[in-house]
Amino acid sequence: MSNTNESFRKVLDNLSGELEKLGFSAYKNEQGEFLSESEGKTWARYTGDKGVVALCLGDGKLMLFSGSDSENPEDTPTRISVALFGDQVDDKDIRYTVNDFSDTLHEKFGVKSPAVKKAQQQKAQQTVSKTAVKNGSYYDPNTLASRICLVFPELRPIYKENINTYGEFLSEEFFTKYGTPKIIEAIKQNDPQTMKKLFQVLNEIYEDGTNDTQSLIAVTILGELNNDQILLARCVDYMSETMAPPVIEVNRYLATASGKRAKKKLLDPPAYKPKKKKKQGGLMQSLMGGMQPPVQ
Repeated sequence: MSNTNESFRKVLDNLSGELEKLGFSAYKNEQGEFLSESEGKTWARYTGDKGVVALCLGDGKLMLFSGSDSENPEDTPTRISVALFGDQVDDKDIRYTVNDFSDTLHEKFGVKSPAVKKAQQQKAQQTVSKTAVKNGSYYDPNTLASRICLVFPELRPIYKENINTYGEFLSEEFFTKYGTPKIIEAIKQNDPQTMKKLFQVLNEIYEDGTNDTQSLIAVTILGELNNDQILLARCVDYMSETMAPPVIEVNRYLATASGKRAKKKLLDPPAYKPKKKKKQGGLMQSLMGGMQPPVQ
């Protein structure tokens, strides 16, 4: 047995206890063999009620996968962690890999106590205050959603459910499915009192918002006006001088062929989704050219 395979077994020996705690047990074939070979790679698999966990050694890497216990060929496992694992692996490398994989598995499959869940949810609901903005902070997407819920109280339970479900606030999920349709509906109804309250929030948060927040307002929300000149004219009466130009430009761009392709990509992303990261301006940056939003 090579040094690499011996190191692989040491990783498995150290991880097996953690996997058992999470409800996974080692899978063995009819011959009672634990490790299997496939296309020059060595595999170890664990199964449980939560799905399948697999470790794969090959090409100088040790990879950790998770997936559903499904026979559907489209349900391919997702790689959730990877470590360099060549011929010169020592005990320090093994400990590091075991700790990293263990943390990843507990984050994905671990059962959090009610107290921990409550603390995470409370942290996720924290918003940026006006005082903080005066002292140099910027409004974030979570603050935007919270303030929008003051205009449309019926969105508050959906906002809370978003946080409770994901353990953090997923702004695109909330606004695309719920917030934006509600806002566009209000603009179409054109009630003066609602429009004034709505744009008071949008103007203030756009003025001192992060790049993500400005993009949410100009693209994800008001970009759904679809360059309707009647609806845009209604909004211009309430929009600030700072927000109006980019919103108009976004609507013009999204009405073009290239804009429609860009919008389709946003609505239909590739099947593989890496760990969620903050948008860095993207469409807004290219649209506005020299009119850059504040860089944090």
